[in-house]
Amino acid sequence: QVQLVESGGGLVQAGESLRLSCAASGSIFRINDMGWYRQAPGKQRELVATIASGGTTTYADSVKGRFTISRDNARNTIALQMNSLKPEDTAVYYCNAFIIHRPGWPSVEHAYWGQGTQVTVSS
Repeated sequence: QVQLVESGGGLVQAGESLRLSCAASGSIFRINDMGWYRQAPGKQRELVATIASGGTTTYADSVKGRFTISRDNARNTIALQMNSLKPEDTAVYYCNAFIIHRPGWPSVEHAYWGQGTQVTVSS
């Protein structure tokens, strides 16, 4: 029904940058909040950054000032620019979106997740 496809992960050294992208496709009327989450080995999945359809953003304290989330509503895509990467940023990064499939009232949103992309930062 809906697919979220991430790209852009990889292996970098500490201090370097990476850019993640996520594209949503399928049965989409409107997308509300979109965001990035990450999960490191042995840890719970945690929020990295979110962006509302109007552009309001939130960030985890650990990435403020280093990561920037952006969104293209016309293309149903979001991106995460990650600068000054640290070894503790190593994780699988997941794209998330809250999608409304059809117009009408009440509007019902459904949460979707991408398959994840690995980010590894070496020291």
